[in-house]
This record gives sequence, C-alpha cells and structure tokens, in this order.
Amino acid sequence: MMSTLQQAEQKWLDAWHQGPLRLRWDRIPLQIGDSAPDLELADHTGQLVRLSTFWTDGPAVLLFWRHFGCSCGLDRAARLEAEYSKYIDAGASVVVIGQADPDRSAEYRERNRIVCPILSDPERIAYRAFDLLDGTPSQILFDAPDSFLRRDAAAGEQLAAARHGTEIASVDSPWQLPGEFVISSDGKVQLAYRYQYCEDWPDPRVITAAIRFGGI
Repeated sequence: MMSTLQQAEQKWLDAWHQGPLRLRWDRIPLQIGDSAPDLELADHTGQLVRLSTFWTDGPAVLLFWRHFGCSCGLDRAARLEAEYSKYIDAGASVVVIGQADPDRSAEYRERNRIVCPILSDPERIAYRAFDLLDGTPSQILFDAPDSFLRRDAAAGEQLAAARHGTEIASVDSPWQLPGEFVISSDGKVQLAYRYQYCEDWPDPRVITAAIRFGGI
C-alpha cells in the first residue's frame, strides 16, 4: 500500500507542476439520451467489472469522485451515506468511480463507510469517456490563498508534504472535476451532472427523480 500511495502522491505533485490539461471539450459531451460508455474496470476487490452490470436490472447511479485525498470527497461520502437508501429505494444500483487502484479504493471505502462498490480508473479512461474535464485552480482551490490560485510550485510542494501520511494525502490528479450520472436499464443517460467546482454537489432529489422517471 505504501509504495502505491507514494506513487499516487508523486502523480499529484507532477500534475500540480504541469497544471490542468483538459479544460475544453473537443466534441459534444455525453448528454441525456446518449448511450452510456460500457467500460471494464477493476473494483475494490480487484475483480474486473463492466459498467453495464450496474444497469442490467434497473437504473444505475455513477458517482465519479475527484480524488481520494480531497476533503470535499469526505463530505461527499457523508452525503452519500445519508442519500444512499433513497437511491436504493427508487430502484437504482450505485457505484463510485475513483482514480485509485483497488487496494487504495478498498481502504478508502472502509474508512469512509461507503457501502457501494468502488471501481478503479487510475488512467481516467472512464472520466474521459463520460466527458469530465479538469478544473482550473479557481474551480478547485477557490477558498485557498493566492499562491495556490497562481499554482505556485512551492505552495503545492508544501501542501503535499503537510498532507503526507494523512487521510487527505495529496494523491492522483489534483485537477479532475467530479460528475454524477444516472443510467437507465437500456443503457441511456438520464442525467449528466458535471461539477463546475469541487463542492458543486447535486441535489439528491434531482438524482432520485432521474432514477424514477428518467430524463426524456
């Protein structure tokens, strides 16, 4: 676990120095009525799973996390714990997709009491397939000091060092914006919600309505 965590921290630091890369769509993004991409990812146990297995028997809610060192992810986990029964009662399966490998996903899942599966997407293939963009520093770090908004190299290095070994270690891409999707049992997108900033959580009533009645 330690070696993969160190690699993830180095990945964050490299991305901090490089800056966000995907700020614009190069095609019309996936939207309501489109067929959802059906990819194969490893779950938190290491087993390969196709996304379509989550919407075979009914709608599915796909929650794309930012990264597992993000404090807003801890808030989203708490919100999911409160919302989860509503989604299940409405007839949906729920799955989280994150950047971490299966071992880190399993640890994060247990620590944050996430009851649904977590799928691993370290190369962010699914993030791109669902047209989730990187965020600018002002979208990700809007409440941080100006040095962070300038993406100052020393500020990023100091942050990574301060968080090293903690539950909010700086890991994976710091720029990835989250998103949440509802997919119907025929594989069509019923809700495509892409965060505009890192705490831009959707109203759970919108997700529940999309599960029950669809988007079109």
